[in-house]
Amino acid sequence: MKLIALLVCAMVVTGCTGPRVPVPDAGAGPDQLRMAATRGPDVPDAVDGLIVGHRAMAAGEYEIALRAYHRAAAVQGPSVDVLSAIGSANLRLGRLQQAEQDLRRALEKDQRFVPAHNNLGVVLAEQGKWGEASLHFRNAFIHDSGRSAEIQSNLRLAIEKAQETVYDDGEAFQLLLMRRGQGRYLLLSTPL
Repeated sequence: MKLIALLVCAMVVTGCTGPRVPVPDAGAGPDQLRMAATRGPDVPDAVDGLIVGHRAMAAGEYEIALRAYHRAAAVQGPSVDVLSAIGSANLRLGRLQQAEQDLRRALEKDQRFVPAHNNLGVVLAEQGKWGEASLHFRNAFIHDSGRSAEIQSNLRLAIEKAQETVYDDGEAFQLLLMRRGQGRYLLLSTPL
């Protein structure tokens, strides 16, 4: 009786495994990427969402990549890799506020993660926040040991932009601090 029960259990388990899903290659078309991205965590031997997402990003399919990264987050949890990838996809889709949130969350998990620093720098630069962008590019440069030419270029540009002080009429101004009572100050600007 025990032998029959074991055979029945083995047949049930074997019948539930389903076919193995091949990982789409970098040259896969949008339909193949979309199919792989939509397979949920309940599908046995499902393709890793990060792999599918990275390949979709390389193919310019950012919505598909974002779905795959969200699937990876559901399976693996919100790791630094997953959060950074989600932020990168949102950046490519022009969703700067969402990308900034995702990349900041990634950096909360790992302050030394180079892609998150670089991509957060890009997001901040797109918003004109050059001072903070240069800080993140500098962190990416340091943690990458200066190996990436792209990060060096981003850092150089951010430093230049952060140092530029441009006023609408092109005039130079002097800033003065004027005391206005106890603990109150007024900041004044006068042309030079």
